[in-house]
Amino acid sequence: MLKNFFSVKSQKGVTMIEYALIAALVAVVAIGALTLVGTNLTAIFTDISNAIAP
Repeated sequence: MLKNFFSVKSQKGVTMIEYALIAALVAVVAIGALTLVGTNLTAIFTDISNAIAP
C-alpha cells in the first residue's frame, strides 16, 4: 500500500526538483567564489592605487 502511495507516475516533478537542487548548488558555489575573489580583488586594487598615488 505504501508503495502505491509513494510511487512516481510522472518524472516531471522529479526532474524539476533535481534541476532546482543543481541550480541551488551552483548559486552557493558562485556566491562563495565571488566572495573569496572579491576580497582579493579589493586588496589588489588598493595596493595598485597606493602604488600609483604620489
